[in-house]
Amino acid sequence: MRLTAWVRGRVQGVGFRWFTRANALRIGGLSGFASNLSDGRVQIVAEGERMNCEQLLDWLRSDDTPGRVDGVTEIWDTPKGGYETFEIR
Repeated sequence: MRLTAWVRGRVQGVGFRWFTRANALRIGGLSGFASNLSDGRVQIVAEGERMNCEQLLDWLRSDDTPGRVDGVTEIWDTPKGGYETFEIR
């Protein structure tokens, strides 16, 4: 599966992308990226088994993230590939 999530709140300048990458690698089996957007959100694209993507999404919505998450919007799609690992952009 391919998960694309947009996280809004105080999520830039607090290590959010780094911790997202660390959690994606901890979960395992995920490739993709976390990127800051110009409007203050962070976009996450993760490809892998749906269960692993859901685990990452659950973390994004938890109280264990750096900063403050006010909301997460997600869409699900078929994987497009092209990612070797999970990176920060």
